[in-house]
Amino acid sequence: MNARFSKKLRLPLIAAVAAAALALTACGGGSTAAPEGSAAAGGDAASSSDGLMTPGTLVVGMNLQYKPQMFLDGDTPSGYDVDLLNALADDMGVKLEIQNLDFNGLIPGLQAKQFDMVSVGLGATDERKKVIDFSRGYVPYATILGVKPGSTRGNTVDDYNQAGVVITALQGSTSETLVKDTFPNATVSSFPDQNAALLEVASGRADATVVEDYILAEFDRSNSGQLEVLDLDEPLSLYYGAWGVQKDNSALTEKLDAFLCKAQDDGTLEELYTKWMAPTMPAMPDGC
Repeated sequence: MNARFSKKLRLPLIAAVAAAALALTACGGGSTAAPEGSAAAGGDAASSSDGLMTPGTLVVGMNLQYKPQMFLDGDTPSGYDVDLLNALADDMGVKLEIQNLDFNGLIPGLQAKQFDMVSVGLGATDERKKVIDFSRGYVPYATILGVKPGSTRGNTVDDYNQAGVVITALQGSTSETLVKDTFPNATVSSFPDQNAALLEVASGRADATVVEDYILAEFDRSNSGQLEVLDLDEPLSLYYGAWGVQKDNSALTEKLDAFLCKAQDDGTLEELYTKWMAPTMPAMPDGC
């Protein structure tokens, strides 16, 4: 691994910026100006083309607490995002430096120019776009219906949208809302712990669970054969996490988009997704 890693959880120094960005995290391109301190603001042409703050180094803010997407294996950063960032750094010919922060410090840190980009599967919401820029999507989040193997109820939404059907979800999550919206005739059974919601189905006390595909895949690694993905025509929901970039740093955003298109076309994204996340990768966005 060619990454340099800082374990310290650092919060932004500018309180006003932090307060503004915390409101955004609660739930491209502009001008070609580069961030202050980058070579574009002061001289080196090679770094100017990359849009990096420090020539030759890509500094990335992360929250390494989301296995299997990004986590610490001992003291070593691991997971889908980490492998993809290493491939990005190799493609750019730079060193990778990962800074591990509390999630709520990531957008403020990016605004305060503590790092070049954020890699934590951010949704590119309109509110966030006011303060940072985004790459194209790099990781799909598919919400699926998990069932006990051998279930004979059927393989359509209507088969589970029936009185007497019990569907579990993580309490307070978007999956819980999705159950209520998609299966209004069924009973939602919410749990404060994700594994408890999954085990309720594995034990036969509930009929199905609504959960993101990679969470079910991670459960299956430790509980092989207890749950499977119901073969619906399409996921219950699908959206894409993107990389966050300092506002108006179009040079870096364009580099990221070009790399992601290449990784999407040559199979790198699918290879890493099926290695770390889930057995099948959902469709990625068009536009490459």
